Amino acid sequence: KETGGALAKGGAYLDLNAFSSPEELASLGLDRLKSALLALGMKCGGTLEERAKRLFAAKGKSFEDIDQSLFMKETTKGKRGTKESERNKEIAGLESQIYRLVELLSEQRASTIENIRRKQARAGEENEDDDDATAAISDDESDTEEDGLVYNPKNLPLGWDGKPIPYWLYKLHGLNMYYNCEICGNHKYRGPKAFQRHFAEWRHAHGMRCLGIPNTAHFANIVLIEDAIALWNKLKHNKDDERWKPDMEVGLFE
Repeated sequence: KETGGALAKGGAYLDLNAFSSPEELASLGLDRLKSALLALGMKCGGTLEERAKRLFAAKGKSFEDIDQSLFMKETTKGKRGTKESERNKEIAGLESQIYRLVELLSEQRASTIENIRRKQARAGEENEDDDDATAAISDDESDTEEDGLVYNPKNLPLGWDGKPIPYWLYKLHGLNMYYNCEICGNHKYRGPKAFQRHFAEWRHAHGMRCLGIPNTAHFANIVLIEDAIALWNKLKHNKDDERWKPDMEVGLFE
């Protein structure tokens, strides 16, 4: 099967001195034989064997000695030449436009290339600085690990592996916030989860017991002693008002 490549359409000269028989020429394939025949102005149709024989017939001969029946007709050559010349003109026009655009944009191209090179140089320096910083940190970590200490400059909580947890996890759980509880002896709790959990733990229950106040759900989220005592007095007053008083009931019925 033939392909419509530029080589087959335009024609390319082939040195026939390297071939001793049409069979050797046939090994080049249909496209290459067609290209060589077009370069000589000879007919390029037919089977592989016909093309090889036609091309081999021109070996060592001048154009006058070659059988004229092997050449293409003048009308065909003229049409082909006209089409090729028109196509070459179009290509030449496009090339001239491209060269003109290159000339007009030469300053912008030079500035762009210089800017890119400057950015690449700056990026290379930054990467080297990052590599140096990373190497320094790794050296510090290795030194601290050798000394039995964990590198933890931000004082992050330790995970299950004995190493500091990631900083994003530290922020996610709100471990950067501390909550103070006066009832627990001004003990500080790290993060909202630990703060909410401590109301049911022994430390808070012991503080409430020392104040003489039961550690019930009414006192959830109360951390000041003054607030706890005020709420306890209010609850006791409400209970006294709700309590059944037989003397008052008797007075009403009389």
